Amino acid sequence: MEVKVMNDGYDVVVIGGGAAGLSGALMLARSRRSVVVIDSGAPRNAPATGVHGLLGREGTPPAELLERGRAEVRGYGGEVVAGEVVSAVRQGERFAVRLADGRSVLARRLLVASGLVDELPDVPGLRERWGRDVLHCPYCHGWEVRDRAIGVLASGPLSAHQAQLFRQLSSDVTFFCHTAEPPGGEVAAQLAARGIRVVEGEVAGLEIAGDRIAGVRLRDGTLVRREVLAVAPRMVARAGFLGELGLRPVEHPSGAGEHVPADAAGRTEVPGVWVAGNVTDPSAQVGAAAAAGAAAAAQINADLVAEETRRAVAAARAA
Repeated sequence: MEVKVMNDGYDVVVIGGGAAGLSGALMLARSRRSVVVIDSGAPRNAPATGVHGLLGREGTPPAELLERGRAEVRGYGGEVVAGEVVSAVRQGERFAVRLADGRSVLARRLLVASGLVDELPDVPGLRERWGRDVLHCPYCHGWEVRDRAIGVLASGPLSAHQAQLFRQLSSDVTFFCHTAEPPGGEVAAQLAARGIRVVEGEVAGLEIAGDRIAGVRLRDGTLVRREVLAVAPRMVARAGFLGELGLRPVEHPSGAGEHVPADAAGRTEVPGVWVAGNVTDPSAQVGAAAAAGAAAAAQINADLVAEETRRAVAAARAA
């Protein structure tokens, strides 16, 4: 396949067109950096009806928020293009980023804001209801399901904690052990003290009536009436394309999945590569992801300024 070069090169290529990537691109474009955002068009929050907890934009549909962001980036001369990145390699002093359609682009720096994939337990019905009445975050969706009959499916080390968070929103919370061992010791005491019912037995699937969850069906046939099911997915960074740079996701300290490690400013162990948003911080909501993108962009701009200053001094001394 003939490789088509999108441009002779940019100061920064931003991989990912979500809140983190667009926020970073906006900061860079306002600093008069040449920047392009490569957006695969698969935002994590696409199934949600609205973005919550975002000051000034509470309840905004995700697609609307991103469209506004793209327009703002373009308004300062930044570019946003559709495409899926398949690899990134170092090429001299720059990075070569290749897209699935054969196009390529060069950059002095990379800001990776490609997000993550939510891997759900293998229970029939979960994926189809995801973002509707199967959800995971009490801060993103909790108000909308307050005072309803909520189930929490044990799926990882944070599930009991998740049950306690949803108990803040409803007095009717049931904890389904599914394939995990029943809680014991202090955890069991905590659940009991808050009136959270524990149901043992493997979950076979969801019972749906009128396009709503009616209950959770156990493998033995028992139906437990519920209206909402919370589940903690395994969160895995979308970062396979960084492998040739020697940058690979590792297990997150929380045990919730994989992420790309970075320092507080988003700088990775690979010089010239920064990360922001869910690819490095799985629990970041939209506001936090956008803030991280802006912070990383400021660091990238400062790094480029330092490089340009060194070259200017060297040129002046050589003159």
